[in-house]
Amino acid sequence: MPHPQFPIGSGFGAATTAQAVLAGLDLSHATAIVTGGHSGLGLETTRALAQAGARVIVAARDAEAARAQTRDIAGVQVEPLDLARLDSVRDFARRFLAGGQHVDMLICSAGIMACPETRVGPGWEAQFATNHLGHYALANLLWPALRSGARVVAVSSAGHHQSGMRWDDVQFTRGYDKWLAYGQSKTANALFALHLDKLGREHGVRAFSLHPGKIFTPLQRHLTRAEMTAAGWLDASGQPADPSFKTVQQGAATQTWAAASPQLEGMGGLYCEDCDVAALDLGEAPSFAGVRPHAVDPDAAARLWALSAGLTGIDAFAAR
Repeated sequence: MPHPQFPIGSGFGAATTAQAVLAGLDLSHATAIVTGGHSGLGLETTRALAQAGARVIVAARDAEAARAQTRDIAGVQVEPLDLARLDSVRDFARRFLAGGQHVDMLICSAGIMACPETRVGPGWEAQFATNHLGHYALANLLWPALRSGARVVAVSSAGHHQSGMRWDDVQFTRGYDKWLAYGQSKTANALFALHLDKLGREHGVRAFSLHPGKIFTPLQRHLTRAEMTAAGWLDASGQPADPSFKTVQQGAATQTWAAASPQLEGMGGLYCEDCDVAALDLGEAPSFAGVRPHAVDPDAAARLWALSAGLTGIDAFAAR
């Protein structure tokens, strides 16, 4: 049986914008939750979905800043959510569920990258906690509203090529490396989507993960100009130097496509890039294109789910 990670020929590509993938779609009956939906790719995703008619709930750690950034976008509601704090995730889910609403799209867009060593909650490494555990808890707590047809989209990254799951030291207690920690958290995003899709598909819930591309956004806040110059992202004068970088409108396209495109009906558990399903990268050295096998391993996905349930004490499927 062929591996499902195979491009479907969507007709879109790296230069496609979020508005383009939604062209002709009427989302006026849809409700979307976008974490970090007021900044970077999240803001562009919010704007594109709202323009297509969707009601968008922006979940943001700084609700005041989020309201300022989205005040000119019709159909947007801002709610506070700090993914690094389980009590905040619980409060958000409780408020939402109290309204008896259904979620059509949950887009897990918020995240941090290559930050200094930081501990949150009971000592969790901040990138793993914020990028993965917070979104894991959110999706599980919102499960009653997701049932019957929702799509869950986890924004991963080609950064997953840098590290699989470090099962012997997930929290980096024996030496911290900011890029390995980021890579592990992005692998976790992909594995989370894979297992959620397995658990949710009988209820009509499908999940996807994706690499949005390289884009200059606030995600680089923890990187110095010297680091970005050494990486070839900037030239000596501090100007963009890598032609493979996308605009924000192009960078938001793949998560918007994964959340709403009818081309993905009946599909799920897939890692996407450039508005298509990504191919497997089976080379000895990671290419940072496509998806590495460790990020689409169903056994690793089940193991991560169990680990996440144990750490958070949250699992919507525990009774099963």
